[in-house]
Amino acid sequence: MEKNVFDQMKEEVFHEKLDNGLNVFILPKQGFNKTYVTFTTNYGSIDNEFIPNGESDYIHVPDGIAHFLEHKMFEKEDGDVFQKFSSQGASANAFTSFTRTAYLFSATSNIKENTETLIDFVQAPYFTEQTVEKEKGIIGQEIRMYDDNPDWRVYFGLIENLYEQHPVKIDIAGTVESITDITKDHLYTCYNTFYHPVNMTLFIVGPVDPADMMQLVRDNQAKKSFPEPVPVQRRFPEEPEKAAKAHHEIRMNVNSSKCEVGFKMPASAVTGREKLREELAASLLLEMLFGKTSRFYEKAYSAGLIDDTFGFDYTGERGFSFALVGGDTDQPETLEKRIQKQLLDAKEGIHLSAEAFDRARKKKIGSTLRAFNSPEFIANQFTRYQFNGLNLFETVPVLEEMTLEDVTAFARKMIEEERFSSCFVLPKETA
Repeated sequence: MEKNVFDQMKEEVFHEKLDNGLNVFILPKQGFNKTYVTFTTNYGSIDNEFIPNGESDYIHVPDGIAHFLEHKMFEKEDGDVFQKFSSQGASANAFTSFTRTAYLFSATSNIKENTETLIDFVQAPYFTEQTVEKEKGIIGQEIRMYDDNPDWRVYFGLIENLYEQHPVKIDIAGTVESITDITKDHLYTCYNTFYHPVNMTLFIVGPVDPADMMQLVRDNQAKKSFPEPVPVQRRFPEEPEKAAKAHHEIRMNVNSSKCEVGFKMPASAVTGREKLREELAASLLLEMLFGKTSRFYEKAYSAGLIDDTFGFDYTGERGFSFALVGGDTDQPETLEKRIQKQLLDAKEGIHLSAEAFDRARKKKIGSTLRAFNSPEFIANQFTRYQFNGLNLFETVPVLEEMTLEDVTAFARKMIEEERFSSCFVLPKETA
């Protein structure tokens, strides 16, 4: 077991890669009451084309299968795992993103028992055709619920506009039609390919003894046998750099319109610290242009063009990255034009002053340091960073190294009008 010390963050992270390939990270947080544990596979909704473990040809699986598999993992022959966690005083959950599927619990007691329960249920799949068919109805209802959510519709509507081929454009849960094709054999194929320990990370954060917890995990894994690890081979279609569609409108039962403007960025080949710098440059750029202390926000808010729902987001994962800006507005066309102009101005260096950079960087450093008081934030973000070849604990040191030129260079390189798109959710037209 190796110890990594991050002096600036006043944190120690213990790491061991077990013989079966499982990466285990433990962050002791003395003085905290709650322990938070995540067991995460490097497998998400975009991984729909791959070579199954033990085979030689690529297959394409139904959209939404990673999310479907996450749901089915909790159901076992002897009952529901949620009940076991509850009886042990833990709160359990799971989520699927574009690139990850995470299983987790938080608890203040019975940490060892709950950790073993988490590891054991994720490493013991149980699927039958009968339970798979039953789940289709449950997930179908979930998909329809999101179809009625205007915030979700404008979010995925914009991603669909940005991407022509890449599966990031497909809703994480799939569609009602795509999930009807899922079988238990599909689930076992995906599980056996992506849930091997070599493709997974266990992260434990809380008031725990690192040596004690690491031994628990070693002993647990020593009792189990796994196939020889095979590197996962995934395949993604070629994606043009420009946006697939410039604009799209969705009519829904809403009182106020929603406007989201996005721009896609070409898939980046950089990794490690350089990748982190790129991600932070994107975050600082958006804060400088659209944060609550920016001139844009101040003027747009005062004019009634935006309200408190206005915000921005950057998503950068393996193979794709994009930024979204927007919120509720009564003037979606005006807001769209203003956002796009603000971005194009930034490409020319306008609005990117040393003062704005300083303010954005200090805010980002402050919010990151505060977030390190949350075990949930650390566990969820650490794994995302690790799967992308980044180190969460380098965030503040890298931020302190960055300069205004890093942000202006990023803006010059990434902002192109042909990469813009917008999506509106508008009230239904009355007859």
